[in-house]
Amino acid sequence: MQRNVVLMHVPGLSWTGDALQHQKEENMQPQLHLAANSSLFQILEELTSKERADQLLRVVVVPRPLLDESGDVVSRALLAQALNMLLFEDLLERVPAALRYAMRALAEGKSILHDHGAVRTILQESMGALPAGQEAILRILRPLGYALYGVYPLERLHMTGRSYAQVDMPEEIAQFFLSELHPETFSSEFQDAVRRVTEDSIDPLTPEAVAMLSTLERDGRLPRSTATTLLPALVRCFARHHQDVTEADYDVLLAESAEMAWIATEGNVLNHVTDRVADVDRLSDVQKALGEPMKPTVETSQSRRVRQTAFLAARVQRTFRAADGTLTTREVPGSFLEFITRLPMPADSPEAGRLDLGFDSSNAQAIFKMTAGKPA
Repeated sequence: MQRNVVLMHVPGLSWTGDALQHQKEENMQPQLHLAANSSLFQILEELTSKERADQLLRVVVVPRPLLDESGDVVSRALLAQALNMLLFEDLLERVPAALRYAMRALAEGKSILHDHGAVRTILQESMGALPAGQEAILRILRPLGYALYGVYPLERLHMTGRSYAQVDMPEEIAQFFLSELHPETFSSEFQDAVRRVTEDSIDPLTPEAVAMLSTLERDGRLPRSTATTLLPALVRCFARHHQDVTEADYDVLLAESAEMAWIATEGNVLNHVTDRVADVDRLSDVQKALGEPMKPTVETSQSRRVRQTAFLAARVQRTFRAADGTLTTREVPGSFLEFITRLPMPADSPEAGRLDLGFDSSNAQAIFKMTAGKPA
């Protein structure tokens, strides 16, 4: 029922070189000698291994204040950073092009500034034990200090997107972009297929984890030992929580919504993670020259301050149930790596000097097409 995405080892993962940020802010230089006694490193080491903790600190930019945080109590910001790093590692394990990109970046003495991760959900009540829509993920994000930043209608996809930023470090800690699909806007046949797919979904969040999240939301911090126990429970929420879909239901879903078909096979795994880069156009040209599976165009927001592109989604093998009960395998789209350039807000804005952390409905809908599947 549930794919195990918890703290998986990435075969052949070997990061080398000092980790340097694309944008050279003074408080964001992830150097391993600074992190040796940090709570972040100790949590990652306990949950994975010293080698993998080192690897994550080399590949993902960490805000300097979080590297300095130590002791027996950890902040919600540190927990949010740790969760993002573990989910980032999971995506590298699932997307070969993303792993190649990360290894090249480190070989060049660079690291990845994780801008945001995206999760798709379904806004309906027949989700078994799983909360409906974005609440399945938002109940995790609220205690970690995330708050609503923007709402983005995705009319062409029959979805609504919402971005959530971590209020203590909104520019430095990755945002989450949560989307909800609206089944009631599709055909009755489609709605029936959605219900069959999701009605037996399990809830991966245990009562113990819920209690820990409640304490975190109240206090804004947790004992480090409690945080180390909680994090794997949170990672398990970013998985698929329903049974294998039937071929017949998958084809019904795919005919009307590639996005729902993707949820049917992938569930609530991160649809993509994102590297914030200084020049997304130049990056696109470089990746195309390397022969990577690059989106042909770069999307530009109406404000002209946010530009985005992406790798095409990885192709993955998934199991389906046939009409006679036998199992079959089909190749479908998986997850991918996105790239984004954010410019500062204008000088006459109340947020002058800060990065534009917003999104754009048109951009988002174009990026969603990275996972468009094809009928058998």
